[in-house]
Amino acid sequence: MPDILVAKIGGSTLGARDTTLEDVVALQRRGLRLVVVHGGGALISEWLKAHEVPTRFERGLRVTDERTLEVVVAVLAGLVNKGLVAALAAAGGRAVGLSGADGGLLKARLLDEKLGFVGEVAEVDTRPLLGLLDDGFVPVVAPVAVEWRGEAPTGQLLNINADTAAGAVAEALAARWLVFLTDVPGIRDEDGRTVTALSPARASALTEAGVVQGGMIPKVEACLGAAGSGCRSVIADGRRAGALIEAIEERTGTVVG
Repeated sequence: MPDILVAKIGGSTLGARDTTLEDVVALQRRGLRLVVVHGGGALISEWLKAHEVPTRFERGLRVTDERTLEVVVAVLAGLVNKGLVAALAAAGGRAVGLSGADGGLLKARLLDEKLGFVGEVAEVDTRPLLGLLDDGFVPVVAPVAVEWRGEAPTGQLLNINADTAAGAVAEALAARWLVFLTDVPGIRDEDGRTVTALSPARASALTEAGVVQGGMIPKVEACLGAAGSGCRSVIADGRRAGALIEAIEERTGTVVG
């Protein structure tokens, strides 16, 4: 069976100079099975501002009340998700957009009541993804989930950190690669130098020492979680042309694991 690649992309990696979507299509044509998990934080912030909804963050996570959740779901599962599917189709790819709420893909629980409707992934049902992959499509996943309590869904939608969602999907699929395309060259050490490879122990130590901070923390945590299933994780600069292809060939970024 062809190898699976899970790629997490965000708005900061999609611009005039990158080739992310072209890379996805090129790898699909090579026979790789790809799953794309996307963010959209900047666009969410724009829409919240336009609708005069205040926003704040705790520990790098957006506090999500009812009004904020409406915008999050509309932007992630609507504008961003369908825009990516359309762009992949225009580039010659075959993609289907869905959110973690579809088909029970992402089952989640509340992370912290102080954060509002923010969830953490409790379980990934891989069947919707595997079905699409078997049919030759690239699943494009928006990080929105349904809350579950025990064995039943409550019907409540939850906002999920996209990095965390990508890691959970990669782990559940036993993917060969997990690639985070971000807006920095990779992980930096104590001296500010980008490192090409990190063991799980070294990555944990840099995080505990506060060298890895902010939005890089959930990426590293996701890499460490996926490493347990044998996944090769890479954090790379998605603004570079060919970054996704170079990442799985270990010619760019930081390899964790």
